[in-house]
Amino acid sequence: MNWIDLSSNVFTAAFFLYCAAFICYAIAVAGKRWSNRDPQGHTARWGRIGFIAAIVAWVLHLVFFFARWKGQGHIPTSNMYEFMTFLAMAIMFAFIVVYLIYRNSLLGAFALPLVIIIVAYASVFPSEVQPLNPALNSIWLRIHVTTAALGEAFFAVGFAAALMQLIRVVDLERKDKVGVRSRRWTEFSLVAIILIVGFLVSVFGFRGAGYEASFSQETVEIADDGTVNSQVNEVTYSLPPIVAPYNSETVDFQAFLGMEKPLFEAPSWMNGVNAGRKLNTVIWSVITGLILYGLLRLLARKPLIAVIKPHLMDIDADDLEEISYRAIAIGFPVFTLGALIFAMIWAEIAWSRFWGWDPKEVWALVTWLFYSAYLHLRLSRGWQGTRSAWLAVIGFLVVMFTLIGVNLVIAGLHSYAGVS
Repeated sequence: MNWIDLSSNVFTAAFFLYCAAFICYAIAVAGKRWSNRDPQGHTARWGRIGFIAAIVAWVLHLVFFFARWKGQGHIPTSNMYEFMTFLAMAIMFAFIVVYLIYRNSLLGAFALPLVIIIVAYASVFPSEVQPLNPALNSIWLRIHVTTAALGEAFFAVGFAAALMQLIRVVDLERKDKVGVRSRRWTEFSLVAIILIVGFLVSVFGFRGAGYEASFSQETVEIADDGTVNSQVNEVTYSLPPIVAPYNSETVDFQAFLGMEKPLFEAPSWMNGVNAGRKLNTVIWSVITGLILYGLLRLLARKPLIAVIKPHLMDIDADDLEEISYRAIAIGFPVFTLGALIFAMIWAEIAWSRFWGWDPKEVWALVTWLFYSAYLHLRLSRGWQGTRSAWLAVIGFLVVMFTLIGVNLVIAGLHSYAGVS
């Protein structure tokens, strides 16, 4: 049996089932307004169907995980494709745990889109089986990655509940500065998610169109003894180059919308062969995300929070806050073990030091400190309601920057993880 082919096929099936589960949840949330006879029964019925579809998708996701493990001979968490697929699976597990505690199926309407986005983001990276980097051949790496991802998964569920809470309690009628600021920042939280979707649309859109441009970049390094070393590398873009690599010459360029050359060059302080390309990807993500947001606003003719809020009015905001807090309280010790303690043990084995100020290490520490502050402020200072919800939302945005922004913008020791 070809285990890799089996894993690929069941993973595709799991993705489409996740999408089907989200559609069921969307019908459960929005369709109750169209069900005149029994709106609560309508919500419960479609919520159950969505949960069953999500469970089946998660089981297929588990089959993918173990089949790929069997096929390649090592746990599939060694590159960005494998890690992000595992993270999506962990988020579904966290959602199932929280659902079994609180029985709030509508949380799936916000948790499932995160799973779908992360699975799609994983597909950006090479999915081929890759030789295991010697530094990754350690039991401590497996423990570190899986527990860190599981902790982040519970943070994701906490984020979903907190975002639902913020949309639920936002006052669309207030005209004072506090009310306007609250609406704008809640809307911005949705925009941040749409920007990630914009990244996916950009990459898959131009990849499907077969776009490609290439540059010849010369990099110069000065050794400690004063020796100057230069190297010429070819950098290939799959998105139209708004930003050219620093100190580069064009090898091949496909004109796009009248743009026949890059608009500007990446700044010299952005080191690394792929720095210009990553900056270009970030710019395209922002452009595409803002276009998508503009189209949604044009269709809705009002802010997105005003579209979603009416469908959440039957949910108790205090229940959402409790779900968010409990999810983060479960995830925090797991994340502490995985992202800090086990990570430092592995770092000592792999690189002979517990801490090296690598960008991913730094942002893992920032994430831990942020959630430590969240728990302290909520338990000791009485920060509840919208204040704790905002901390939960911002905390997960920090997590997403650690997972996506650091890989797109900053180079470090973790760049071996399949970032292209």
